[in-house]
Amino acid sequence: MSMDKVIEKKKGLKMKHFYIAAGVLLLVFLIYQIGFGDHQSVFRAEKDKLTVSTVEDGQFNDYITIIGQVEPITTIYLDVEEGGKVEEILIEEGEMVKKGDVILRLKNSDLNTTIMNSESQLAYQANELRNTQISIEQQQIENQRSKMQVDLKIIQAERKYKQYDALYKEDLIAKEEYLQVKEDFELSLKEKALTYQKFTQDSIFRTNQKKNMDESLENMRLNLSMARHRLENLNVKAPADGQLGLLDAEIGESISRGQRLGMLHILTNFKINALIDEHYIDRVRRGLSSSFDRGGVEYQLVVKKVYPEVREGQFEIDLIFEGEKPDNIRTGQTYHTKLELGQPEKAVLLPRGGFFQSTGGQWVFVLNDDGTEAVKRSIRIGKQNPQYYEVIEGLQPGEQVITSSYDLFGDNDKIAFK
Repeated sequence: MSMDKVIEKKKGLKMKHFYIAAGVLLLVFLIYQIGFGDHQSVFRAEKDKLTVSTVEDGQFNDYITIIGQVEPITTIYLDVEEGGKVEEILIEEGEMVKKGDVILRLKNSDLNTTIMNSESQLAYQANELRNTQISIEQQQIENQRSKMQVDLKIIQAERKYKQYDALYKEDLIAKEEYLQVKEDFELSLKEKALTYQKFTQDSIFRTNQKKNMDESLENMRLNLSMARHRLENLNVKAPADGQLGLLDAEIGESISRGQRLGMLHILTNFKINALIDEHYIDRVRRGLSSSFDRGGVEYQLVVKKVYPEVREGQFEIDLIFEGEKPDNIRTGQTYHTKLELGQPEKAVLLPRGGFFQSTGGQWVFVLNDDGTEAVKRSIRIGKQNPQYYEVIEGLQPGEQVITSSYDLFGDNDKIAFK
């Protein structure tokens, strides 16, 4: 019986060993790339086409530049006190006027009729009052005559009573005669009291009647005076010295009472009206200082009024001059003024640029030491003025930052320069 021969395995590296080793190396490389590799997206740009600014350590001046328009310190609106039809325009827009100058005249036929009726009623009432006064005087004379007659009757009755009283005491007349005379005398006394009471009441009545008629007459005079004043209001006059601004009226046009015809600018002084972004509404208040340069002279202003309404992302302020104002100042001129929001402070400063519109000041691209690339970095910005942003954290003085627009960079995390 024959036996099988054992075949020895050949020693050494085979091809499959190379494949395994290559796979292991590839796996290690992939793990390294995943764990330690740079995965930032890169945008390639030409450095000379970008604006690169250096972060500074300096003084931050807390101000903003605003554009204001010159306006008169006061504007008086011309509202019609009495309606009518425009009959004549005496002063045109832009002309200087003095207080009391007639700007235009109106015509109102109904008002003329009202005045004529008031005058007629006043004349009638005055005539009635005169008749009443005559009647009162006549009645007073008649009352005096009646009092005299009553007094005379009392005197006669008293004298007769005294005579009969003496005769009765001596039994020279009958008791009935005596009593009759006595009763007549007592009746006369009572009649006198009633007559005097009647005269008093009549006097009070006449006095009140005259007083009421006097008051009515005075009211009618007042109404007539007011009507004539209304007639005078048909002459629209300048309420003060100034310059006539807008005048919205044409000859023959019907104007209603209370309708606004125009405005009068008081040119004794001027103010500057400006619009400011609503971002600053919590920081702008009355009393803040402002200034502008014109012809090499710096003029000072102060915030007089802050309007609370916000319209289309802006609010309104009025500034007035402190001290001198430009000699050639005119309504409608535009001035670029510097409004101080706070005191100067030491701060880390970053020059303003278009990057802010893309990032909102939350991050920037910061260049590396050799200036070959820029990497995105989060920052925090505080106040800002027309030149600088105040950097609260994220940047150090001396670092360089891309401050031009980031619109082309997309969502890339790194900028590599060509």
